[in-house]
Amino acid sequence: MCGITGWIDQDIQLPRDRHILEEMTATLTNRGPDAVGHWVSSRAALGHRRLSVVDPEGGAQPMIRTAGDRTFVIVYNGELYNTPELRRELEYKGYTFQGHSDTEVLLTAYMEWGSSCVERFNGIFAFGIWSEAEQSLFMARDRMGVKPLFYARRGDAFIFGSELKALLAHPLIKPEIGMDGLAEIFGLGPARTPGHGVFKNISELRPGYCLLYKDNNLTIKKYWSLISKPHEDDLHTTVNKVRNLLGDSISRQLVADVPVCTLLSGGLDSSALSSFAARAYKQQGLGQLHTFSVDYVDNELYFKASTYQPNSDAPWVKRMSDYLNSQHHYITVDTQRLVDALKTSTLAKDLPGMADVDSSLYLFCQEIKKEATVALSGECADEVFGGYPWFHRPEDLNANTFPWSQSTDDRASLLAPHLSAEVQLEDYVANRYQETLDEVPRLAGEDPAEARRREMFYLNMIWFMQTLLDRKDRMSMATGLEVRVPFCDHRIVEYVWNVPWSMKNFNGREKGLLRLALADVLPEDVLERRKSPYPKTHNPSYLAAVKALVRDIVNEPSSPLLQLINRGLVNKMLESEGDIFSRPWFGQLMTGPQLFAYLYQLNTWLEQYRVTIR
Repeated sequence: MCGITGWIDQDIQLPRDRHILEEMTATLTNRGPDAVGHWVSSRAALGHRRLSVVDPEGGAQPMIRTAGDRTFVIVYNGELYNTPELRRELEYKGYTFQGHSDTEVLLTAYMEWGSSCVERFNGIFAFGIWSEAEQSLFMARDRMGVKPLFYARRGDAFIFGSELKALLAHPLIKPEIGMDGLAEIFGLGPARTPGHGVFKNISELRPGYCLLYKDNNLTIKKYWSLISKPHEDDLHTTVNKVRNLLGDSISRQLVADVPVCTLLSGGLDSSALSSFAARAYKQQGLGQLHTFSVDYVDNELYFKASTYQPNSDAPWVKRMSDYLNSQHHYITVDTQRLVDALKTSTLAKDLPGMADVDSSLYLFCQEIKKEATVALSGECADEVFGGYPWFHRPEDLNANTFPWSQSTDDRASLLAPHLSAEVQLEDYVANRYQETLDEVPRLAGEDPAEARRREMFYLNMIWFMQTLLDRKDRMSMATGLEVRVPFCDHRIVEYVWNVPWSMKNFNGREKGLLRLALADVLPEDVLERRKSPYPKTHNPSYLAAVKALVRDIVNEPSSPLLQLINRGLVNKMLESEGDIFSRPWFGQLMTGPQLFAYLYQLNTWLEQYRVTIR
């Protein structure tokens, strides 16, 4: 994994513009701590920070290759999991390779197949390829959006980067937001509208899209879509296909020239991928698999079971690590470190995020990085197989809004009165919701209940899954750790998309189909464990700490947050002894403490990025 950045302009000037490129690239150092590279011509400036995972000697970037009188230069962030097959096919066509990196294979694939090369890739990626002969830039992002890619146009300049901070380092990009940016932050945050960069006139290339920038013209094309069709396989066949696809995905994603581990919570998803990985390690004679879990100081004293979090992870982590005979690492985070990392996680994301869910993940990844460079995570299984509560509860299915964020009226009340009329928060959220429903690939003649489930799966994959992938990428890459997500293999997503709810929810259980597919992979009790999300701290000292942070902000007249919020309401919230909302204001676990932490992150973001509202 790496960080990429650069820009295309009519007249790149040296040495001035090389200095700008170096500053943009330097913002991505954490994504690529192992090496740095720059390439500049009269029209293009490309920068790269490298995290060496495959072919440390032969995969340096920007990578340059020629074919006749044509020169191609690539900057690439990601991993291709079908590199061996692509390489064999290209060798059959007469190409030779200098190393064994997927970067060289990807660039050669573009040289052979042009823009259609992306349809052949199995992997996670965001890349840019400059053709010197055609004076064009081709860029693409993986189907699921695991790897990020932002861009902006300013006059004749096209500017891009893996993270917003890289664009903001260019003098043409100003840290400005408009009313729609405020609506994103207050109405949808920590989620984002697909393709929206929050900052004014900055966009994110959507998953499954590619673009071509040439002669100051930008062409964007969707190269991959979910296709709705009748599911023809019976239950037995479906179970076997799911198991085989998952096993193949995990096997491909274990390949690396550096240490690999898994994240293990003792839940169905992480236990499954850890079990597959442990088997592969044993078969290949690679020794013990290293597994990692996260928890919080004194959480066992304060944990209270709820609808959203029925049990704690600790006993299940031990159950699975013993079962796998893994070398397990227990990472425990204390309250002060969790609070201190709220600022760091904001800077890693370039936006206010998932509060302590972000900061704990950052600290978790920081510890993992001491032992490994690559980790496998169970992200996305719930979106693909239907694990969240809102797939099952009628009130959520019929909510007519994003089921993980049903407090838009409460969110709107947080806005300063003078902004409420201008931002129109509730209308903004309703419009974004309807726009997404309008995109859903429909199946003609589908039962209305099944059609609504299809809408729910699409909403989750386009919105909630993207929020978690965004979080996972920024927090892990901020520590120089590459996290892979086997459940995000597009072959799994495509197949399960058309499996009917009766199979996905087999025996009335969330992810019932996945449980069937893992019947001979996991112990029975782990297989039947109820879903429990990424853990949060239940220590009351955390609530006290984030309240204190917000109280300091409110009492400091120069705090930028004050121009945006209903100060009276926030003061009332600070004085309240109980939880602010009766249910999470976002996701499953983001309640009162996380809302205070989010406000703190928002103020930090406004300060650190010197954001102006225009």
